Amino acid sequence: MFDYGQLKKGLFCLEAEHAHALATQALRILGACPWFFSRFESPLLETSFLDLKLPNPIGLAAGFDKDARMLAGLDVLGFGNIEVGSVTPKGQFGNPKPRLFRFAKQESLQNAMGFNNQGIIPLVSRLEHIKPLKSVVGINLGKNKNTPLEHALEDYKQGLQASLGVGDYYVFNLSSPNTKNLRDLQNESFVGELFSMAVGYTHKPLFLKVAPDMPIDTLLAICQIALDKGARGIIATNTTTDYSLLSGAKNFGGISGRVLEAKARAVFAEVARAFFGRAILVAVGGISDGKEAYERIKMGAHFVQIFSAFIYQGPLICRQIKQDIVKLLQRDGLRSIQEAIGVNHG
Repeated sequence: MFDYGQLKKGLFCLEAEHAHALATQALRILGACPWFFSRFESPLLETSFLDLKLPNPIGLAAGFDKDARMLAGLDVLGFGNIEVGSVTPKGQFGNPKPRLFRFAKQESLQNAMGFNNQGIIPLVSRLEHIKPLKSVVGINLGKNKNTPLEHALEDYKQGLQASLGVGDYYVFNLSSPNTKNLRDLQNESFVGELFSMAVGYTHKPLFLKVAPDMPIDTLLAICQIALDKGARGIIATNTTTDYSLLSGAKNFGGISGRVLEAKARAVFAEVARAFFGRAILVAVGGISDGKEAYERIKMGAHFVQIFSAFIYQGPLICRQIKQDIVKLLQRDGLRSIQEAIGVNHG
């Protein structure tokens, strides 16, 4: 049987970005040889909304496959949704290394990557030539590091226009802590301009991804403006700059993983309380097992996304979460995941 524990020991001896490069190659091989892996699906897990049909509600968050180089392999692993990016109009190196740090005992990560990616044109080219996937593909858009804030809207417009034919949905990332002053764009004026611009170019679903660190009233007001101007959903949350959550944390970058679970769940609860039934909600942050994924779905998430847990638990995690959710649905007497979405709102 496949033993990821032993493989992880070897990978974790390597510098984190080197290990990620090896994982990239392995997933590209898996994409070319899909018979190596048996994908688990159940009709109980199928879900649809906004003309999107997901085979299951377990997604991979943006940041893992920034340049859409691993999509075929990730699809084989059984994700219902894969979000590529964050991608910027022009390719850029990102922040100086080292910029990715593991905290293995806490199953958490801290990253200060800074939107390192090859740019929107190479990403679009890959998506144009990829074979059909079972997974729904979202494109997460950011701005270039050197673009002044007053010109940020043009960066988001360029990224959206260039990729209109290849994404199933689009996410505007204003909440990464790793591009200087990016979070300053999380204000009602810019968010209103952003979505007013975007709806003029596409009818595909548009999402806003929010940070977990701003006051709740401010966060909800920004979400409301986004929805008023054409956003169809909210993704909560991005990484956190609450360094008190992680012993030994650096004083820069964003934290993800198990230590973010409670904070991300609390922020998502506020978002769901305000907008469930009015928007498509996506839960991200600290989700590492079927129980937590199912809990966020019952709170109002139409689907969830994982990231750090994929690195710590390996390629079987998606299958395990799906199998666990099927058991939880059966325990609760629910006929499908659709019936579980928001059930705690009663």
